[in-house]
Amino acid sequence: MSQDGFIPLEWQAVPVSEMERRSFEIYIEASKRRTTRHFSKREVSKNIIEKAILTAGTAPNGAHLQPWTWVAISNQELKQKIRDAAEIEEAKTYQDRMPEAWKEVLDPLGTDAVKTHLTDAPWVVVLFRQSKRKRENGEWGPTYYSTESCGIAAGMFVSAIHRVGLTTLTHTPSPMGFLSEILDRPKHEVAMLVMPVGYPSDGAEVPDIERKSLEDIAIFFE
Repeated sequence: MSQDGFIPLEWQAVPVSEMERRSFEIYIEASKRRTTRHFSKREVSKNIIEKAILTAGTAPNGAHLQPWTWVAISNQELKQKIRDAAEIEEAKTYQDRMPEAWKEVLDPLGTDAVKTHLTDAPWVVVLFRQSKRKRENGEWGPTYYSTESCGIAAGMFVSAIHRVGLTTLTHTPSPMGFLSEILDRPKHEVAMLVMPVGYPSDGAEVPDIERKSLEDIAIFFE
């Protein structure tokens, strides 16, 4: 018998052999995901972006407060404003702010202050983390584990974009305060990620890198 405010879990048992097959297929599909900075200007349906955001919105989150706001931009003028502001901040970072240890790991990836992906990609999706929430009594209260919650949701968004056949890039211009101003977001929303979304351009390239092995990233106690 369900408690008040609860409903039965919808769950269907899957044979172990099928779970094994699915786990392998999911891994193979995910292993082909790559981040590129080379986007085609080819249009992408708004419906696809909406479904990817809704998928991200199913992420587990602290106290079920769903502390995120997704701002999706296809307007070229607005994307140009974001790019212009991002490049100003990024130029300062690469010239003056970036520690040598950070520069050392970025150099092989070929990144720089020029952000053509922000105007080439048909969509730019900005994830804002909500640091506060409006309570039922009208007062403001905190959110809980909002950074972790948004991080999980961002991962699910990236996965959804990859699975439908598109590509995205997780871009973190620093500082990101200009995004709140350009996109007219309230003070309790903090920009967390900028993700251009679209098709890769003809001749798109990615760094020649390898992912760590299971032995390098996991420990099992059996």
